[in-house]
Amino acid sequence: MMADAAPGPTERASLGELAVFFLRLGVTAFGGPAAHISMMESMLVRERRWLSREKFLDLLGAANLLPGPTSTELAIYIGYQKAGFAGLLLGGGCFILPAALLTLALAWAYVRLGSLPQAAGVLYGIKPVIIVVIAEALWHLGGTALKTWLLALVGLVATAAALLGANPLAILLAAGAAMVTMRLAQRKRAGPEMFFGCSLFAAAGASTTVGLLPIFLAFAKTGAVVFGSGYVLLAFLRADLVDRFHWLSEAQLLDAVAVGQFTPGPVFTTATFIGYLLAGVPGAIAATLGIFAPAFALVAISGPIIPRLRRSPAAGAFLDGVNAAALGLIAAVGWQLGRAALVDATTVVIAMVSALLLLRFRVSSAWLVLGGAIAGLVTSAVG
Repeated sequence: MMADAAPGPTERASLGELAVFFLRLGVTAFGGPAAHISMMESMLVRERRWLSREKFLDLLGAANLLPGPTSTELAIYIGYQKAGFAGLLLGGGCFILPAALLTLALAWAYVRLGSLPQAAGVLYGIKPVIIVVIAEALWHLGGTALKTWLLALVGLVATAAALLGANPLAILLAAGAAMVTMRLAQRKRAGPEMFFGCSLFAAAGASTTVGLLPIFLAFAKTGAVVFGSGYVLLAFLRADLVDRFHWLSEAQLLDAVAVGQFTPGPVFTTATFIGYLLAGVPGAIAATLGIFAPAFALVAISGPIIPRLRRSPAAGAFLDGVNAAALGLIAAVGWQLGRAALVDATTVVIAMVSALLLLRFRVSSAWLVLGGAIAGLVTSAVG
């Protein structure tokens, strides 16, 4: 905790610094939202000291309450905090761009080869590294977010609820409401009034002709209403694109989601792959812009409000509860990923070496992820 005292986090960052950071993160951020968030905490809070842990947690809590891709919204929030509206566009855009370009290349290969390039070896080596990165971030963030026994209890209950299959948004709202109730009970009086809203885009329908505007609107609707993981995204896309519009087959949709899971950066770049299948490069651009546009709009609307919420006792209690529950959700994801990642002696060794390099030698999580990918490819080739 003493290391956070001096020097303090820097107030601003240049647009060039933001662009370089988020482009680099977009290239190396494998493993889904929990891993992305853990890497941001490691690089921005502890390595670059661009944000305090308290500010990072507040932005994470707000991102969790919005529909759309949580880690992308966190990147957009951070860009806004460090460089205003231009940073908002640059932070999110640079985080999305590498994954979108890689997904577009894979879509091109898929159309011509009829199948996806083999990715099992890369994922085999990356997954154990991601577990270590998530665990270390939870340890550091937990010291800030779980600052009372009550918040620690909220985090544990949130983890248990997530593992039992409860709705993530319901967990976050319940945790926030519980902390507000406790805060008001402790003060024996009502705190300042607060307002929490979620502005959703209108759910515009699309015609059966797969033009660029229908593609954009279909994916904008999805980006505006989806909460949760890539598997929740799969359910929404299946309902619209397979069952309703008949734009894709089941096999094509599953391949598209697999690409989103395999590539670094946001899982929502699944939209890029599908857009290419529907209408080539213009379709890929329309789908990508559509699914991420709500995230940029919602962050732009809510970004200026977050500092005011923290100054309100009742709203601050709500954020404390949401932050504790958000860590619980990440812990649940980490546990589930760990069961799938640590499957044999080799993956356990990769995880142990990664932990040593991260904790003892402070090797950046980005380099660890790349090392895990190489180890996975080598192991796959030898095997």
